[in-house]
Order: sequence, then C-alpha cells, then structure tokens
Amino acid sequence: MQKQGTVSSPADRPAGDPTARLVDCIGQTFVIAYKEVTEQLTTALTQAGCDCTVLRQVHQPGYETYSPSFLCLLNHRSAWELALRSQQPTLIVEADFVPVKNFAKLPPPFDPTDDALGIAWLYTCAAQVYSLSDLPQGSFAQGYSTSMVAYVITAKSARLLIELAAEVEKAPGPRAYSPWDSGIEYYLRDRKFHNYVPFRNYGEHGGRPNPEHGQNRLSKAHRADVLYGSLAFAPLYASADGGGTRWQWLKGRAYGRIKGLARLLLLKYLRPEVVKKSDHGGRLIKWAIVRQMTL
Repeated sequence: MQKQGTVSSPADRPAGDPTARLVDCIGQTFVIAYKEVTEQLTTALTQAGCDCTVLRQVHQPGYETYSPSFLCLLNHRSAWELALRSQQPTLIVEADFVPVKNFAKLPPPFDPTDDALGIAWLYTCAAQVYSLSDLPQGSFAQGYSTSMVAYVITAKSARLLIELAAEVEKAPGPRAYSPWDSGIEYYLRDRKFHNYVPFRNYGEHGGRPNPEHGQNRLSKAHRADVLYGSLAFAPLYASADGGGTRWQWLKGRAYGRIKGLARLLLLKYLRPEVVKKSDHGGRLIKWAIVRQMTL
C-alpha cells in the first residue's frame, strides 16, 4: 500500500449543506492498481482535495490460474476491507479513471444524510434511472449501473460487498469469468440500501478494450456518455505514451455519446414501466433528456 498524499480534513461542511461538494462528503480515497502508472490520477485527485492512497495488488502463488475478473474483485475487496474502518463514505477509483478538471467543485451524486447509502457511482455503464428526489441538500437519482471505475461506498455497504465477494469465490469460483459488478446494485437494493447514479459522469474510463469482455460476448470498451467537464489529463487510450492519438480520443468520446443517446432513445436508460409507476414521471423524463444536453 503506497501513500500518495494527504490534505486537510475533508469534512469542512455539514452533510446536509446544499452547497457541499463531493470532496467534503468523503473521508478517504483509494486508487486500486496492479502495475499501472497512477501519478497523474493521484495528483489530480489530491489537488481536488481527496486524501489518496494507492492500493497495488501483490501477485500471490496461484493467482496465475485466476480469471482477470476475479483478480479485479480481489483488488476491490482490499479497498472494501479498509472502508470498514471509516466513519465517512469512501471513494474508490480504478487506475484508469480520468477525473474531470472541475472535480473539486462538483456536488455529491448521493444524499449525504442517507444512512442507507449503498453505492454511488461517479462513472456509469449501462445505467438506468429508477427514481428522483429533491431535497434541501440537492436533487439525487437512484438507479442501476455496472462497472466499478469510480464509486462511493460506506462501511455498512462495504461489509455487504465483502460478503458478495465471498459468494463469488464459492460460485462460480476464482478461475471462472464472473460479471460480479453487474449484480452489485441488485445485491445492495435487495438488502434495503439505496444506490445512486450521477446526473453526469465525474470522469472517463481511460482504459483500453477488455479482451475478457469480448470473449464473453460483452462490449469490449465502455466510455462515459456525458461528462461534467473537460478531462484533467488524456486517457490512456488516447495518450501519447499509450500510442494513442486525438482521433482515438474523439472516437472514444463519440462512441460514448452515441451509445448514451441510443440507450435514451431506445428506452433503456429510463424504462417506460418506471415512468408509469412513478409519481414524478415528467421530472424523470426531463432529467434524462437534460443530462444529454452537453458537449
């Protein structure tokens, strides 16, 4: 475990303050990595006000037989175990997350006073919105997402996620591919926790296509559909060191935007049955459309 930097206490404002920022509502930030270079990411997050620690997975005997998906789960579990010790929510990001430049100014995507906070995604993939609430401390959407590129959890939800990891270890087991991240929302919601999706993404998934996804007939790459602002630095798939180009960056952003709009138009982001059952269906429709009105 490599400490990257510390800042003054993040709890500068009360949780119910409508002007509170995300960085005021979290107590610690973990960057989970294997061999990836993390200096740009930790610098950007530290400058935004996050107390960053890098957690690097140490390869153990027998790991060579484990699936990449299970090794990824083990890395996240190491952060969940540390989240158990914190009285404040914990931010966890993967090494290929690229935050937006204005990360320090952004509001939390979750209700800071919610004692049943399960998970709050800062980056979403295959997202759906279920409900929308307006509170004095902000407007918050609950919903579904997969992908664990960037998210916030609490000590309570971390305990449940560790239990989920133990179940995955039993079946399908460490050597089989498991889309464990796609079941987290259901697992927490079934246990009466609230899961939040952001109005826009707080950053981009900068990694290259995942071959394991392709082998299991899943989308090889995923990108943010809409961002809160410009990126703090070039993502790996479009960086000079990574052999990328501006054209690859534009293709990646276009892919994310087109896919996000398609999911909205095909009624996958906001499903008709959700609108029909909601007491505020009109507001949900407006929220889903307005979030796409950005470059």
